[in-house]
This record gives sequence, C-alpha cells and structure tokens, in this order.
Amino acid sequence: MIIAAAQFAPVPGDIDANAARMATLITEAAGRGAGLVVFAELALTHYDLAAIAGDPEAMSVTHDDARLAPVREACRASGVAAVVNAPGRGADGSPPTIASFVYGPDGALLTRYDKRHLFEAENEVFAPGTADGRFRLGGVRFALATCNDNNFPEVAERAAADNCRVYLASSFHGTAERVARYADLARETGLQVLLANGVGVGSPGPACGLSGVWLPGGERVATASSDGSSELVLADAQDRITLMADPEIAAIPVRECGEALVDVRTAAPALLVADARHDERGAFALLREGLVRRLLAAQEALPDGLRLEIVEGYRPPGLQRRYFEEYAEELRAVHPDWDAARIHQAASRYVSPPEIAPHSAGGAVDLTLVTTDGGYVDMGTPINASPEESGGACYTAAPDLPPAARANRRLLSAALSGAGLVNYPTEWWHWSYGDRYWALTTGAEHAPYGPREPGR
Repeated sequence: MIIAAAQFAPVPGDIDANAARMATLITEAAGRGAGLVVFAELALTHYDLAAIAGDPEAMSVTHDDARLAPVREACRASGVAAVVNAPGRGADGSPPTIASFVYGPDGALLTRYDKRHLFEAENEVFAPGTADGRFRLGGVRFALATCNDNNFPEVAERAAADNCRVYLASSFHGTAERVARYADLARETGLQVLLANGVGVGSPGPACGLSGVWLPGGERVATASSDGSSELVLADAQDRITLMADPEIAAIPVRECGEALVDVRTAAPALLVADARHDERGAFALLREGLVRRLLAAQEALPDGLRLEIVEGYRPPGLQRRYFEEYAEELRAVHPDWDAARIHQAASRYVSPPEIAPHSAGGAVDLTLVTTDGGYVDMGTPINASPEESGGACYTAAPDLPPAARANRRLLSAALSGAGLVNYPTEWWHWSYGDRYWALTTGAEHAPYGPREPGR
C-alpha cells in the first residue's frame, strides 16, 4: 500500500475551502497510487487557537458534518482512505477535542482518535482524549498520534505492543530538529512512521513543513519541503502487508452462519461469469449468498460501460491444497536454500494456505472489470499473475502502473470496498467478505464463513 502525507497551508478559519483542498489532494494522491492520505494537525481550520476558542461551535465538526462532504466523496470516488485532523465537537456541550477522523475508501468513518496529550494553551480550548487510536486498512494495522503525543514514548511503545505496523502522526512542529526525532521513534519501536506536518504561521509560531516517512530502521525515505508549498510525499508500506500465513489470521475464530453456497450463474445472472474455469460440479461459480448480494451492489456502483466478470469463486479444500503445494514447489526449485517456514510464508503471498483459505469458505472471489459487452479492460496484469511473473505489478497498490490500469483498479476498489468487501493486497483481483481475512481487516470479532466441503 502506498501511504501519503499531504502538506498544505490551510486558509485560517475557512473549513469549506480547506475541505475542498483536502479533497483535491486526496484525488491527486489516488492518481499517484496512494491508498491512504494523512493531513497535519488542525489542517481543517488551521492551527489558530484564538479563532477556535472564539466560536467553538462553528469551528468544530463531527465526522458527518456537511462541510466534510467533499472529503468523504473524494474518498469514495477514488477508493482512498484519509486521516483528517480537526477540532472535533464534544458531546453535550463539552469542549472540543483535537480529533483525527479516519475515513475509509468508501467514505465511511473507520475510527475517531482524540489527542491525549494536549500542549500548553491547548488545554484552555480542548479536552484530552482517553483512548489510543487504531485502525486496519488493506491488512495493515495503523496507530494514530497527534503532535505532543509523540513526546510521550509510551504512546509509540503501546502501538508496537498492539501489533501496529505503521504510526501516523499529524503534527504542527516548528523546527527541523524536532522533525528529525521521528527517526529515533521509528528505530526504537520498529514502526514505520509517517509525519504530516503543518506549514504557515499558527498559534505556537511558524510550522516548518518537512512532512516525511521513516522506515523501521530510522531511514528517511520521503520528505517534503519547508517552503510552505502544497505537496504530497509518498512511500510504500507494501512489504508490511499481513499475509494469509500470518498467525493473526489463523487466530480469528469462525462462527459458521450456515449461509448457503449458490451458483452465481443462476442466482445472479446479472453478474458475468468467465468461461475460463471449468470443473465437473461447477464449483468455481459457487459463492455465499451474502457475497453475491454485495457483488450485485458493487456492480451497480460502477460507472456506465463497465461491469464485473467473475473468474473463480469457491474452491474445494483439496483443490486449494493442491494449488498451494504446487506453488510452494515452484518456490523451492527457485530458492533451494529457503527453509520450510520461509517457503510457506512466501507461497502465501499468492495462494492462501489451505487451512484458512477464503476461497474454500465460499467468501472469496477472483474477478476483474470488463466492458458492458464483455470487452477487455486494462488492469495492469492478467488475473493470477504471480509476484515473480509480474515483477510485483500484481500487488493492488503497485507503483509505476500504467495510468489506465491504476485508474481501473481504483474504480474496482471503490465499488467493492463500498459494498463491504476487502482486498488481499498482493492480488488486485482477490476480494472477500465474511472470511477470516475480512474479519481481521475490518476488526470483526469472528468470521461468519468457514471452510466448506463440496455438497455441504
């Protein structure tokens, strides 16, 4: 997944103008392959404590505030998530908080985080938060922090202990020396760190920009300027994807709901099923009823002229085992020095381990976009292209895709995520609902779909 820090100078007090600018930056980031965009502290209003204190009702927002509609729509249209920091309205007349609203790629709220460690004069305007900020996106667990939070080592330490992989800081720092300390935070915790820093003159003085990204070893891999110009800095969190072989996936409990497997060809004839797959029982065309309903909704959300084409759905456990073992054998031949654990881990980038495979639960589908009459649409690679064959272009958020392929993947992602499905980020074509990977990605307590044997 490509993550981005958006740096711009807000118009003081003009929520409408700043929301529009954020929407533009989200769209621009999507065009460059980003899956998540993070904004600086109080970017929606500018860091002007006097203005916020003077009219806290007008200068604070809830997640569904009409003035944030351009941001939510940009997320939906581009299939990109965003972290928007703003004065968050308090409940029942209580003071506002410094809030991070996290909108998913469908424009819906994923979580809200309220800054816990207020700085000096902030205490006169805002109330502190009481809980840590966490969310999952694309199989990656993220932590949220705001400016002064980062002066408390326990904040990042808790994030690492909670199995977060990327630490997102929305800040308003004034010096390059303070920004440089994020390298230490990354190195000491083993977290990848993204900083979205402010620019312009705010209540504490001028902010220095220099938004950036640091790897877990402390190396800085992306940086913005300090001249106050609007810009995006992007970095790749792709190597931090939660793979199907991760113990976190196997630990998700399954509470089988008993929902039937249905043949898409007869249950939902509006959905096109490719003729590339065949088996005696037609298992490849079977899916859970709930997944079929969501695919129909996703297809309705596509632009005119496009439709979904299903290539493979249900996969009997025996067939899944065979696919996994065959790919593992290919990897052993290419990497004879790899041990069994490494082979198993690498194989799970491309084929799910049989014991947790979403396809064998009837909750996963391999699909693509085609024109209304079934014509070819450029998605960057064929379905089932391996990481080796495609040079990594099979990854959903792969950099350097042709513009048309990136735009088409965005359309597919926006429609499917909007219908409640999740993507396995190493395969742009693999989407699921109700399986263990879906549960982990969405934070559900259990998976309603477990493995099914044929005919059951």
